[in-house]
Order: sequence, then structure tokens, then C-alpha cells
Amino acid sequence: MQHRVTFIPGDGIGPEVAEATRRVLEATGVQFQWDVITIGSRAQEMLGTPLPDAALDSIRKNKVALKGPVTTPIASGFRSVNVALRKKLDLYACLRPYKIYPGIPTPFKDVDIVVVRENTEDLYSGIEFAKDSAQCAELRDLVSKATGDRIKKDSAVSLKVISQTASRRIAKFAFDYAIENNRKKVTAVHKANILKFSDGLFLDTARQVAKEYPDIEFSDMVLDTTCMELVRKPWQFDVLVLPNFYGDFISELCAGLVGSMGVAPGANIGDDIAVFEPTHGSAPKYAGKNKVNPMAMMLSGVMMLRYLGEGDTANKLEKAIADVILEGKNLTYDLKPDNPVGTSQVADAVIEKLK
Repeated sequence: MQHRVTFIPGDGIGPEVAEATRRVLEATGVQFQWDVITIGSRAQEMLGTPLPDAALDSIRKNKVALKGPVTTPIASGFRSVNVALRKKLDLYACLRPYKIYPGIPTPFKDVDIVVVRENTEDLYSGIEFAKDSAQCAELRDLVSKATGDRIKKDSAVSLKVISQTASRRIAKFAFDYAIENNRKKVTAVHKANILKFSDGLFLDTARQVAKEYPDIEFSDMVLDTTCMELVRKPWQFDVLVLPNFYGDFISELCAGLVGSMGVAPGANIGDDIAVFEPTHGSAPKYAGKNKVNPMAMMLSGVMMLRYLGEGDTANKLEKAIADVILEGKNLTYDLKPDNPVGTSQVADAVIEKLK
């Protein structure tokens, strides 16, 4: 069976890690028809917008995309191309697995954590009011009348928005993922002890959803305690479900636990569309230098294969990547500071393991 996939090389180091990933995916023997699309800085230069309608149309048609990291052009009108893409396609679930592969230098063992991050709301919903704007003044007056509290006149304001609708669907996504992937426990991360209405709603909703999944253990933990416990005993966690803002930071922490952003894959998933991409950025200073680790995008490709129903092939590719890591010869500078190899050489080594 041939799979039609929207292929987005991206900006900066994106084209290099994307090409390395395309090569290893094709080496698995699975048939792909790539619909190559440009977004980000290159699209801004070529088409006058960083997120052209043709790109969105392609993803909507194909339902699956493999995307390299992109750069949001300055003064483009977009706060973030990535955020805009997720919102326009309603990719409400950010799925990021973090796993230690033997051979990666890290003080931890047996870390295998999945972060499920709500993607559409919270402080990243983009509802902001600039200092000295009429809208901000109106908001200050409203807050004063409603609560008696006063916001300083020289303030800018960002709204933290948490809805029951979004909280319920991300909690259900986390529990469904746990069942489908033989996970045992879901932990909701929050600050409901302080943010009693917004985070309180998120937590209450997660608790209600948990009752629908009696076979999955459920717990909740305050954000700051979670950070401490992640660096003390990360093996106690299985699936973490979080609001958008916290999920961003916890994702970075978990990448540190497993040794490198270079082995941190991800996906942004909606009801019928999924975009697979590494969690790292476009790192323009390394563009064209054949230097960075492509494994995060390769492992995102593994996630894509599983999503497409190619589970056996996904396991084979993940094992090939793991074997290259364990062997320790063909690794980039983040995993092997002494005598590292380049991006394309890592792809060559993975392809050799697939034979």
C-alpha cells in the first residue's frame, strides 16, 4: 500500500533532517508518495506568507504530514507558524514520547515518559492586550469592576483560557493513548492549588474523564512538584497530561532526561489529521553544515508509521536507530562530542542497519 504524505522540509536545519528521514523511511520498503510543501521563512520569501493556503489544503487532503522545523519570519503577522498551523487544523493534542535508548550518556535509566500537551488554549491561545492600548484600558476597568483588584496602568495582559471542552478532549486523548499503547498510568499536571478556576477546571475535568477508564491508574500532581520528581525519580511517571503552557516546559525537561533534543520526536494530532515533527527548532546557525542530529525527526517518522498502521515496520526502524545509538560510531556531536559524524552519515548508518 502506498501512503500519500505531505512533506514539509522546513527552514534552517529542517531540509537536512527531513531529507535524512525521508531516506530512511523509503529504505524500510514502505511506499510513499510525497507531496512537497513549503511553509515558514522560505514560503514568506517565495509566496509572501509563511503559511500558504496550498500547504493547509495539502495536509487536509492527505490527513498526514511529516514536517521539519520551521522559522517564523520577523514581521510576518504570525506569532508562530507552528501555533497557527495547529490552530487552523485543530491539532489539539501534542504527543511527545521521551525514552532513553541504551548508549546515550545520561544519569538516568529506564525513563519512558509520554507527554500529552493540550495544543489550542492556555496562555498560548494568543489573546493579548498591549500596554497603553484602548483594549487593555477597557480590560483593566472590567477587572476592577468585577473583582475590586486593580491592574497597573503600564501593564500588558495575556489571558489564560482553559475550557472544559478542550480539557475533556485532551484528557480522553491521554487515556485512549494509554489503553492503545499498554500504558498503566495517567498523571494530570496542574497548578489548581493557586489557579483554582482555570487549572481547577482542567483538573476537575481530568478527574471526571478518569472515571471512564477504570483500568488506567490516575493521579494528579502540582507542576512544581512534578518538576522536582521528574529529576529525582522520573521512572515513576508514565503518561503526563498537561495544559498548553506547562506542557511546553515539561517537554524540554523530559528531553534533558533522555539526553538530547536530538532524540525527542513529536506529533500534533487532531480528530482526523496528524502532523509529525521533531520537538527541536530550526537552528539556522547550523543550516547547511551537515551537523545536527536527525534522529528526532526519524523517530517522528517512526510515530508516523505507527499512525499509518505500519507497526512492524515502525518497530524495525526504531530498532535500527537504537542499534546505531548503542553501537556509538555514527552519532552527531550532541551524543558523541569526540569525532562525531554528520547528519547524512547518521542516515547512512540507520539504512545499513535496516538491511
